[in-house]
Amino acid sequence: MGHIISIHSYRGGTGKSNIAANLAYLTAKRGHRVAVLDTDLQSPGVHLLFGLEQERMPFTLSDFLFDKCELEDAVYDVGGAAPLNDNGGALFLVPSSMTIEAISRVLSDGYDPGKLNSHFKQLMETYDLDVLFLDTHPGLNKETLLTAAVCDVLVILIRPDKQDFHGTALLTEMARRLAVPSVYLIANKVVGRLDPDEVQTRIEEAFKYEVIGVLPLSEEMAALGSRGLFCVECPSDPLAAELGRIADRLMSRGFDSGKN
Repeated sequence: MGHIISIHSYRGGTGKSNIAANLAYLTAKRGHRVAVLDTDLQSPGVHLLFGLEQERMPFTLSDFLFDKCELEDAVYDVGGAAPLNDNGGALFLVPSSMTIEAISRVLSDGYDPGKLNSHFKQLMETYDLDVLFLDTHPGLNKETLLTAAVCDVLVILIRPDKQDFHGTALLTEMARRLAVPSVYLIANKVVGRLDPDEVQTRIEEAFKYEVIGVLPLSEEMAALGSRGLFCVECPSDPLAAELGRIADRLMSRGFDSGKN
């Protein structure tokens, strides 16, 4: 049985979706069978990073949650969008709809996150997944609580920003109360004049959880504008190298699937 890794942040704009997509790709490239779910139904968009346009998605996670299809109908093989090594890795995506109708319905009616959670095991068994990445909606809400309660690893993104620190304190307290098995922090968009080691020490002292990566603020990432996977488009960039190290750390610390 595979493991569920939830990528979360207290505030929007932390780079959560880009990091979730790139970590999923890097994990698949290392020989794992991986899927990423875009559970941010209010502001979806992970599919754009894989070059999957709305018209090529007859069914989405939104359709499943509103009883219009089975979850497997909304699964897309996106391994062709990025080069994977010939070592058994696979990459799948379950996108959410960007139509105004779907988003409006979520905002007005909400949805039952328990329905989604109950199908995680089935999805992982059907596709023989090693890892299921969840790109979540930011903040602290019912969906966050239920998702955190079923994940094996919770990764919280934080910027060196006072508001982020206050919000992350709420998320880490939630993780402790829910007894999430493994919790890690990633510092993102760290400006060059800040010392990465000092940033890591400050965050670890504040929240008592391990920081598994300090990602620099990247003009190249900003220039790419979510028009693809950063680690594919800019593989030699220092940010891509650090994302690779984070992927390796997650595999070694979060779990060991037995693959090389």
